[in-house]
Amino acid sequence: MADQHPDLDPAPAIDAYNYLDLVLHPDGTVTRGCSFDIVNSPANPNPDQPSAVRTKDVPVDLTHNTWARIYVPSLSPPPDQRLPLIVYYHGGGFVYSSPAHDIYHDFCSLMAAKLGAVVVSPSYRLAPEHRLPAAYDDAMEALRWVRTTEEEWLREGVDFSRCYLMGTSAGGNIAYHVGLHACATVADLEPLVIRALILHHPFFGGLQRTESEVRLFNTPTLPMNVADLCWELVLPAGAGRDHQYCNPMAGERLGEWERMRTMGWRVVVVGGGRDPTIDRQRELAAQLEANGMEVVGLFGDGGNYHQEELLELAKAELLLEKLKDILRGGALAIPAAGDGKINCGQKRMRSTE
Repeated sequence: MADQHPDLDPAPAIDAYNYLDLVLHPDGTVTRGCSFDIVNSPANPNPDQPSAVRTKDVPVDLTHNTWARIYVPSLSPPPDQRLPLIVYYHGGGFVYSSPAHDIYHDFCSLMAAKLGAVVVSPSYRLAPEHRLPAAYDDAMEALRWVRTTEEEWLREGVDFSRCYLMGTSAGGNIAYHVGLHACATVADLEPLVIRALILHHPFFGGLQRTESEVRLFNTPTLPMNVADLCWELVLPAGAGRDHQYCNPMAGERLGEWERMRTMGWRVVVVGGGRDPTIDRQRELAAQLEANGMEVVGLFGDGGNYHQEELLELAKAELLLEKLKDILRGGALAIPAAGDGKINCGQKRMRSTE
């Protein structure tokens, strides 16, 4: 599959398996090496720690060995105030990582502190041992768990009527597909009320290369032959690159987009000019807007690369300042109470270049 564009692709600068430090076995499993620069951070629930955020790991589904890390601001809100909930899905190309990976741990900690929100970051089964839709299924199960759990950190001080689905890279892809499913099962998720999808550098693809994928083929943070390998390992057996899990323009989505629009969901798409998938991120944002949804495009300049805000936390703070408009008011005010409907009479896509 990595050789599907020989007429367009530049010569790969690196070997995809070496880049990911993977060894593929004949039975379809992989050995994940130790050189992929993954450092795990432990959770710390101690209320006396000096950190601005407390963290705790809790099991979600013992059958699939999934779990979640919860991030709670150390400073409790006033008794009459409840905090919004962000359900955040980590990245890793669907083949690597977990909520404990330090770049996601640090980003979620910063997000909880800066936005004054409770963050739940669920794990999910990884490919190729568990190909899609396993990750989507686990992500939906995590939402159901949030809805029903008696975990005290979620039952005390969380406003379930202000729930936001967010993810980075593969996690952004997951957040999008979970949103598609959740909008058809709203009643089953009560008291959760989803307000928005926040797709942070979402990982999408397709059979036909885009201009940005060719131009940025060998970008160090997401080489396209590495992206090709990830899709080869994660899509259902026999599926092509225009499968709807990979290509958001594939399949019939108008009904799901209409349900999102009717419920007043907004979609935030964050991308960077040095991310080879930015053309696909822009295309999705444009298609959603064309179908009547309220879309916010936060597309950075030519210097922004894939997952930049996770690797440079100073830039993460700038992003979180923009997201405050969505969580706390401003141009995209979210009602703190009511029926969960948002007036979508004035549709527009806002882009920051």
